[in-house]
Amino acid sequence: MTLLYLASGSPRRRELLTQIGVPFSTVIAAIDETPLSNESPVAYVERLACEKARAGREQLLMSPPASAFCVLGADTTVVLNERILGKPVDEAEALAMLMALSGREHEVLTAIAILDEGRCETRVVRSSVRFRNISKQEASLYWASGEPRDKAGGYAVQGLAAVFVSGLNGSYSAVVGLPVCETAELLGHFGIPCWQNLTVR
Repeated sequence: MTLLYLASGSPRRRELLTQIGVPFSTVIAAIDETPLSNESPVAYVERLACEKARAGREQLLMSPPASAFCVLGADTTVVLNERILGKPVDEAEALAMLMALSGREHEVLTAIAILDEGRCETRVVRSSVRFRNISKQEASLYWASGEPRDKAGGYAVQGLAAVFVSGLNGSYSAVVGLPVCETAELLGHFGIPCWQNLTVR
């Protein structure tokens, strides 16, 4: 069977792949996540997912696995009025992001890319998230928790920030970091089934 490598250090993505019964190994390959000039949010997340998968494959080819393999790359970004909200660099930026999202609806884009020796297939999943009004005190307390530091848009929907979410339309797992429905579909195209750990009685 084709081996799968996840080009991500995200514990959320590891948990979601494990949840659907897909065995995998991880490979970490850092890339430059700076948006290109005039790059749309959709093009941005799709490019980063592809670049992560390619960087992971290049790293693996230095000491190739014994059998066929493919690499899964993913990227998630928060978009408000067509503006990409990346990972906050400091408290001031995190608080500014949270206050901008307060009481409003925003979009979360997650792209996945699966790459093998001859092809790369991608999907981009859009979800809408609405926040209730957030006070400045709440935003400061949330920053102090440490959770927003490495999260796109400065929040984690599966964590403490769940209390801010008044509505979500789309894929919850995509907002977390990996759309499991679309991921399962793409994995099937590469001969990797889900539920491999399922015992049939």
